[in-house]
This record gives sequence, C-alpha cells and structure tokens, in this order.
Amino acid sequence: MNNETKKKIRLFVSSPLREGTELLLPEASSHYLCNVMRLQNGQTISCFNAVDGEFDCHIENIHKKQCRIKVEKKIRSPQPETDLWLLFAPVKKEQTDFIIEKATELGVSKIIPVITARTIVGSVRTERFAARAVEAAEQCGRISIPQIGAPLRLEEALNEWDSKRLLFFMDEKGNGVSCREAFGKAQSLSAAVLTGPEGGFSEEEANILYRKPFVRGVSLGPRILRAETAVVAALSVWQAVAGDWNPDEGEKK
Repeated sequence: MNNETKKKIRLFVSSPLREGTELLLPEASSHYLCNVMRLQNGQTISCFNAVDGEFDCHIENIHKKQCRIKVEKKIRSPQPETDLWLLFAPVKKEQTDFIIEKATELGVSKIIPVITARTIVGSVRTERFAARAVEAAEQCGRISIPQIGAPLRLEEALNEWDSKRLLFFMDEKGNGVSCREAFGKAQSLSAAVLTGPEGGFSEEEANILYRKPFVRGVSLGPRILRAETAVVAALSVWQAVAGDWNPDEGEKK
C-alpha cells in the first residue's frame, strides 16, 4: 500500500476536532490502524465528525492498543444530509447489515427498526447497526453518521409520529402511486420511507397505514422485491427525484 492510498483512510472520531490539538484514539481504532492497515508514525489519516467536519491528522505515536494523533488542516466543513429517515423491518443478519450500509451511503439521516407482524428476527442489536453505519460513512466519504433509533413496533411508531413528516409506505402489493410521482411532490419536505419484512405487511397493517393522514402509499413497480432491494430502490429514487442527486434541488441550496 503506497502513501497516497494510506492518506485516504478515514476514521470517525467522536471527540472534538480542532487544528493543532492531539488526541488518543480508542483501542479499536488504534488496532485497526496499527494491526490491520499497518500504518506507522508520521503518516496521515483523515478524521471526521458531523460537528467539526473533516481534518487531515498526523500519526504521532502508534501502538496496537493506543494511537496518538495530531489534528492538522481542516479539509471539509460539516455537511447536512437530506432530511430523510428510513423505517425498516429487520431481516436476517447479513441482509440487515446490507440495509444499514446502503442507507448510510444513500444519505439517510435516521434509521429506525420497526417490528411488524411478519418480522421474524428475535433480537434487534442497535449497537451493531451503529457500528455498521460508522464503517459505511468512513468508506463512502460521508461526514455525518445516521442516528439509529430504538426499535419500535409498527403501531408505536405510528402513534408517536410527527404528522409534519410524510411517511412513504412501500406497498409491495402495488396499490400506491409510483415512487417518482410520490417523491416528486415532496421536494424540500421532511420525509421518511417505510419498508416491510420478507413477506410484506399484513392486510391489517396496510389498512392501518392507509388510514393515517401523513402516510402515502408508494409502488416500486411490477416486480416483487426482496426487503433489502426495496430499501435501496426507494432511497435511490428519492435521492434522484427529491434529494441531493436532484440538480434542481442542488441549485436551490
């Protein structure tokens, strides 16, 4: 690995980042830099958080359990993400990891696990979700980390919902309007996307959702999508139509 490649290593750091200050990295980060990436004293990495932005940092002293860095030049200021949440029914471990990773890459600002009638996962490990979100942000160049909400039953989520935030329910039965049409009417609004488990939402759940004034039923086309595919499809269309992939929206900001 050459020096240019090593400079691209990015780490999320929860501590305040200020030019000229020194920081001791957590043991896990130190282990990663020393034992996995095999960096050495004097090399440069990038550290970031959503409050302070992103900085070039100089490795002062590296050890397998402890690494001291010096914060040098600021290279990016904090950047707000699209105000879009993801509510999803947890699926199997690998597929859920995929959902967290891709939602982070696609700019979601909050992720909430929702337990539905057909959710078959027993436990929901939000600490694992948070770790996956950090890893994805480090890889994709994002500065912020999506917030991971506590798991809620669908009824709880709906009862606690702020009606000012539109909730787009991905109806696998195809009863909703097209996602392009639905999302196109929601530009500049606070919104959330709701996807279901393998097997979809129950009829009772769908009826409850359609009765809520803040819910919009959305169709993702004629094919039946896997749960993780539906997440990626919905978020990609959102970013293209109403989010930060939209050149018209970019000009307004």
